[in-house]
Amino acid sequence: MKIGLEIHVQLPTRSKMFCSCPAGGAAGPNEHICPGCMGMPGTRPALNKEAIILGIKIAKLLNCTVPETIWFNRKIYFYPDLCRHYQITQYETPIAGNGVYYLGKKPIRINRAHLEEDPGVVSRSGDGSLTDYNRSGMPLIEIVTEPDIATPAEAREFLTALLKDIRHVIDLPDDGERSIRADCNISMKDSERCEVKNVSGLKNVERALTFEAVRQTKILKAGGRIARETRHYDADRMVTTSARKKEHEGDYAYVCESNLGKIDVKKIMSSVEHKESPKDLAARLEKEFVIDGSVAMQIVNTSVKLANLFEHLAKDVGPETSLKWVTGAISSFWKMLEKDADAKIGGIKDIIMRQKNGEINDVECSIMLKALITGKDDPAAKNDAALEPLIKIAIANNPSVLTDYKKSEKAANRIIGIIMKETGGSYSSSDIVEATKKILDELSLQ
Repeated sequence: MKIGLEIHVQLPTRSKMFCSCPAGGAAGPNEHICPGCMGMPGTRPALNKEAIILGIKIAKLLNCTVPETIWFNRKIYFYPDLCRHYQITQYETPIAGNGVYYLGKKPIRINRAHLEEDPGVVSRSGDGSLTDYNRSGMPLIEIVTEPDIATPAEAREFLTALLKDIRHVIDLPDDGERSIRADCNISMKDSERCEVKNVSGLKNVERALTFEAVRQTKILKAGGRIARETRHYDADRMVTTSARKKEHEGDYAYVCESNLGKIDVKKIMSSVEHKESPKDLAARLEKEFVIDGSVAMQIVNTSVKLANLFEHLAKDVGPETSLKWVTGAISSFWKMLEKDADAKIGGIKDIIMRQKNGEINDVECSIMLKALITGKDDPAAKNDAALEPLIKIAIANNPSVLTDYKKSEKAANRIIGIIMKETGGSYSSSDIVEATKKILDELSLQ
């Protein structure tokens, strides 16, 4: 079985690819359209530079080669969601090529990634169709893999990891507004491949490929041949259905989009800052701080900000101590801490440092971290006056302690143990020790 994916990701720009219409946020059909994205006579496309920058960032994520100069083409075919009857895309000079993305240790080769405009949306209505052109002209990057994926489950795993990295690198919100779709190509043994078009959702990608694998296997076992075709996935029935004979590249009659001219990508690249992907961050933490790779990925998967917090703490209190608290108490309350983690990192470091130095024990450290993160008063900071009645009652119930204390200060440990047990960690051990000895000293002088 060989599987290759063509992943379509709408880029988070404010305006469309070749006009100034807003990219997203329309309240109703056909609200964000203009003569330009509708392909009216006399209009000319104007390139959105931000889409080029985002394309370069994704190219770097995929370890691709980026050409110094690119240009766009017209992909000519008739369909009702394309008002011009052609799509502006990249054919001869994709923004990225010859890359590789590692799924664990397995390399998934990237054939190319190219920029283009998204078409509109056609919906069936009775005997006719309705077209919403709000999506027409939305900036899109299409990532094309080689057929290196072995199973439908691996395809889902690959997409999950890749999309997580893409969202982080280009700040793509996970809010459902921006569309992410995949064309799934699959072939069994040396048979012809089929393409399942426009599959949305990770589960549906796996289900569509699984259905195709079973369908094609049955045909081959029966002595039949697989037809090269484009198919659609019916998510309700969880089956694929034939749509049309698969086109070849020559069927599109590509021509140069002369209105846009050549773009000097080399000049733009010098100003592009590349963010470290979550996958690369986990690999670096594993290597730099000598921690287990699965633990590093667990921290990163919880939040990149949590991974940054771990890195900051590890440099001051050591990786082992940092890992203990980041994967423990801090992770437990991460949702409450995430928004203001940067502001509280100093306080967190101070508390953990006190535990490392032996000033407080593990229980007290957990209580103090919880108090800091939740914003409630730190119970460990209560004063001696609140402890005094408890200590005096404990001494009254154990009068021999006072006599023994006059001979040896170790006798105070009996009262200290009683108070720590009664208060259940509500006070730091240092506060209890100090208050107990103070009261015993005063009583000894009477």
